[in-house]
Amino acid sequence: MVKIIARNMNQPVDVTTDIYRLWESLNQELRNALDAHGVCAVVASEVARFAGTTAVVAMTNPIKQLFDVWIARPDGSMQQTRWESAGITFERLALEGRPVFWEKMRARAREQIQSEIWHLAREAVLAATLPYHDASLSITPRGAICLIDPPPDCPVHAGNLGSLALHITTFLDRAYLQHRSDKQQIEFAVVSEINHALTAKLNLEHIYQTLSDPVRRTLNVQTVSIGLVDPVTEDIVFVAELMGPLFRDLPPIRLKAGEGIAGYVARSGQPLIVNDAYADRRFYSRADSLSGFETHSILCLPLTVESRVMGVLEAINKRDGDFNRQDLALLQAIAGPLAAAIENARLHLDVLTEKRRIETMFASMSEGLLVINREGRITVVNDAFTSLVRHGAGDLSGQLAQDVVSLASSDFAEFVHHVFQRVEPYPQLAADLVQPDERLVPVLISGACIEDDAGNINEALFVFSDLSLIREFERMRDDFFHNIVHELRTPLATILMYARLLRVGKAANDLEKTDRFLGFIERESNRLQLMVRQMLQLAKLEAREIQRSSATVDLNILFEEILPTLADRATEKGLIFSQRIEPELPPVVGNDETLYIVFKNLIENAIKFTLDGGVRVTASTADRLITVTVADDGIGIPDMALPNLFKRFFRASTAVERGIAGTGLGLYMVKEGVEKHGGSIEASSGEGQGTTFTVTLPVASS
Repeated sequence: MVKIIARNMNQPVDVTTDIYRLWESLNQELRNALDAHGVCAVVASEVARFAGTTAVVAMTNPIKQLFDVWIARPDGSMQQTRWESAGITFERLALEGRPVFWEKMRARAREQIQSEIWHLAREAVLAATLPYHDASLSITPRGAICLIDPPPDCPVHAGNLGSLALHITTFLDRAYLQHRSDKQQIEFAVVSEINHALTAKLNLEHIYQTLSDPVRRTLNVQTVSIGLVDPVTEDIVFVAELMGPLFRDLPPIRLKAGEGIAGYVARSGQPLIVNDAYADRRFYSRADSLSGFETHSILCLPLTVESRVMGVLEAINKRDGDFNRQDLALLQAIAGPLAAAIENARLHLDVLTEKRRIETMFASMSEGLLVINREGRITVVNDAFTSLVRHGAGDLSGQLAQDVVSLASSDFAEFVHHVFQRVEPYPQLAADLVQPDERLVPVLISGACIEDDAGNINEALFVFSDLSLIREFERMRDDFFHNIVHELRTPLATILMYARLLRVGKAANDLEKTDRFLGFIERESNRLQLMVRQMLQLAKLEAREIQRSSATVDLNILFEEILPTLADRATEKGLIFSQRIEPELPPVVGNDETLYIVFKNLIENAIKFTLDGGVRVTASTADRLITVTVADDGIGIPDMALPNLFKRFFRASTAVERGIAGTGLGLYMVKEGVEKHGGSIEASSGEGQGTTFTVTLPVASS
């Protein structure tokens, strides 16, 4: 509930209202609105009805010289119009940077004459700019929301109009983002359609017809032209068939090498945007003189084949403003296929593109790939395969595959023969690959024949999938379930035993014994509850239900909640617990519950795995990062266990051998929680040397 200030902004009016009713109404109306014009209309209508006065919402249109305007009145009537000179007032509003209350008697005379907003107002205007925050962070174009002659008891006033404008900006950003996405999808479809059509066109006029209309509609330009580079003189010739009907009856326009904007682009090989052609001294105006056509703006880019510029593509006279980088990107997507069509080398380019694509896929795949010819010799391998068999890439080409691939209990040569004979459609072999150091790696080998154009089979492709991680995951999963069964069985047995003792009266009339029995039951129940909570937390992580909040978290308050209880627990165990938390740590953006779990798990682990010695917790800030370390003098972690430390279900051998209870989920959830907050976590340890975990989190921006 807020108090409204009268129009002279000095005398308070004894009227209260709940501005959140308007917010709720807007939320209800706009929750599915993805059209910016629809958002503006709804906002104007709802604000006018709520405020009891005329409301105006104005947004710059794509030309950025006019304003699309929605004028709504309390009776529900709506008028949509366009203003040409409201910018004078709105520029003043943008400079203010906050909601303003302008009285007409104090407005500048020039504004009243030239700005349409003052034609509506009798006495005053209450206004706020849109978007209502840093324009660089918003995709909403410049605009404003105004209340015309707001009454003294108007529930919308300068004190809350800014919040309302910010609320509206959120919906406008979403609508304009959807508009941008829809436009990009349309442009992508146009590019895809043009590229597909150009592959079947060999006639220059057909190429222009295929290209012209879609590009003109998508870019909203007056015309499109294509010029070809003469391979002998390097002149650029704009053939009539490639320039459209305006130039049909004119002789070909010929530019010398480097002449005009087209010549500059062809020589430099770089695209060029010129939004004022006659102001650019590179512009060749004779074509306008010959045709009677007037060029205002040009987007020109080179048509290139194999790093050679063979022509230029021009879009001329954009109808709704200036050419921009998005227009350039659209034409660049068309330029390659267009050049290939004009050069009658589309098939050649397609083969090269396909070859490069396959090579990239072959080299970047995580599975080992091996190609063998009919003689059993290796022709091609990728890096993953050489890593798997522990050989250098240069050593394998031409070698017999059976000398490189050694399987523990299977014959690879027999499997190769099996593949070449096509005994089955999808041959596979599960085996253990023997590496040079006698280490066995479980692999799944899949084979496929490679046919040439005549259908002959001269080579076969073999894919080696390393199953080590899957086997390790299965082992950890089995260990996890065994641990869970054990962890559940022990407290359940304890609870059951003491419950039965109580039931049969073993503690009858003995309050001390009853209290002790109940204490055992309570402690084991808490242990069960902790395991259940941890499993639920894991389920949320897997379902991606834990999201990074946009709220700020005060880590000093968080540590004040965590540390005292854990310090007492460490002291009871006979450990030295020390803490050095920097006072007034800057806040971080995130979820306080998730961060609580992160730091509590780390400190609890330090206490659990430390048999004697100490546990140390520090927190400090530097370079816009908060660094938290949790160090202990515990049993440590073997070097070979460190790479798997943060994986699900993983437990180090030192913990398993000492019989320390655990599920192998705590550090996995810690890492997930830290990374969801844009941070990182590192662990350094050695067996019997203690462990140090270092967490870094970014400071919330001001």
